[in-house]
Amino acid sequence: MRILVVGSGAREHALAWKIRQSPQVREIYCAPGNAGIAALAECVPIPADAIGDLAGFAQLMKIDLTVVGPELPLSLGLADELVRRGLPVFGATRAAAEIESSKAFAKEFMTRNKIPTASYEIAATAEQARAILRRHSDRYPIVLKADGLAAGKGVFVAADAGEAERAVESLLVEKRFGAAGERVVIEECLEGREVSFFALTDGQVALPLATCQDYKRLRDGDAGPNTGGMGGYCPSTLLDAGAAREIMETIVVPTVRALGEEGRTYRGVLYAGLMLTRSGPKVLEFNARFGDPEAELILARLEGDLVPALQATLAARLEDIRLAWRAPCSVCVVLASEGYPEKPVTGRTIDGLDAGAADGVVVFHAATALKDGLLRTAGGRVLTVTAVGSTFAQAARRSYAAARRIRFPGRQFRTDIAADALGSEEV
Repeated sequence: MRILVVGSGAREHALAWKIRQSPQVREIYCAPGNAGIAALAECVPIPADAIGDLAGFAQLMKIDLTVVGPELPLSLGLADELVRRGLPVFGATRAAAEIESSKAFAKEFMTRNKIPTASYEIAATAEQARAILRRHSDRYPIVLKADGLAAGKGVFVAADAGEAERAVESLLVEKRFGAAGERVVIEECLEGREVSFFALTDGQVALPLATCQDYKRLRDGDAGPNTGGMGGYCPSTLLDAGAAREIMETIVVPTVRALGEEGRTYRGVLYAGLMLTRSGPKVLEFNARFGDPEAELILARLEGDLVPALQATLAARLEDIRLAWRAPCSVCVVLASEGYPEKPVTGRTIDGLDAGAADGVVVFHAATALKDGLLRTAGGRVLTVTAVGSTFAQAARRSYAAARRIRFPGRQFRTDIAADALGSEEV
């Protein structure tokens, strides 16, 4: 088989790494890829949002399966264009991916299909938003979200009226997020613990994949600004088998069924960001693809060949797939650039990558490039150091030992990843 992976981050590196292990796969291409992916695949300089160019390349090269990593090409209709050309693709159609690309659509969809989520209202102007906030002046904290894709930066949790007004100014007056912020979802702030829940679905059958805990804040103790994710662990310690069944029965299966009934048949990975509240799990948001760093955590643990599961998803044969795990636990630590997430400094030389190699550890590249024969930083999140283990303690020790051996000027990382899974144990 010839496989094309679309994207350039650690998620795509993990996908290429896992796909490369399949005996069915002869060639892998990645568009556009990065320096780490280049060791596994032929990187093609086509941006992930260049839909026509990507589809043309897949057609020219007779690609047997395209695997789409990021949300943007899905929201732009890459899967639709590949299907139109008769080419197999693992990734949601544009209509199905709207469950991620429009938070307003997702909230309305969940409401009409009785899928548990926070109460909300939608505003298209600053005046409408202020009127909604006045009506709910006794409900702080309150959450304001840009409707469209904003690279994980379009969510504001306002503790009081002043913070809410600043969010309204940013979203609807200054238009900080452009078209993504033309509408704003204003919703109640749910209380509880967050968890990420993943399932494969072929549009009919939903197969639970794994749960994860990720850490969004930059610094230890969940301090500092939100990021794309500074690490995580898998599986979540917050869910038992009964809770996982409840999520499948009340959220995942009804979502897949309702999307199909509305003409938006969903094939791919469904990622539900959930809040575990006192009244049960509720959806914070849906994503139409693997998460990052969750993909690294899941794929590091997954036993055997991933490709048959991808193929079964497209062929509506998921009932034939049985997943197995090669390790009970995984932990990953993200090494980020100085200045991340606001203004990451790039071009710094990375040392010690070979020293980071160890039993049970894989280092996935998120933003790296080769320049003048040296490996350099090329973005905010640079590397995801991922380890498996028989316990969380073992996986965390492996991940941190490798992470500390990898160096570049200004390197920053959290030192408390998986601490809540370890209890009183030291990492």
